[in-house]
Amino acid sequence: MSITPERRAALIKEFAQHEGDTGSPEVQIALLSERIRNLTEHLKTHAKDFHSRRGLLMMVGQRRRLLDYVRRKDAARYKALVDRLGLRR
Repeated sequence: MSITPERRAALIKEFAQHEGDTGSPEVQIALLSERIRNLTEHLKTHAKDFHSRRGLLMMVGQRRRLLDYVRRKDAARYKALVDRLGLRR
């Protein structure tokens, strides 16, 4: 259910804006998206796990807020990020 350290490092390297970048919105959104994907798979087999479902909804809301922030700051950066992550919006 959690992200392996190798996968986390790969995501950070792929979405980092500069060397050593771990906190930019792009990295945070990419990590949240990976956690959301993993938790969605978990909930497909454990449909009654309502505590995890609440966590999933909170992560989706956090990602939405970060995406709104990026869109306000730079629309082109937002569009590129959504395309790279394969999000619907």
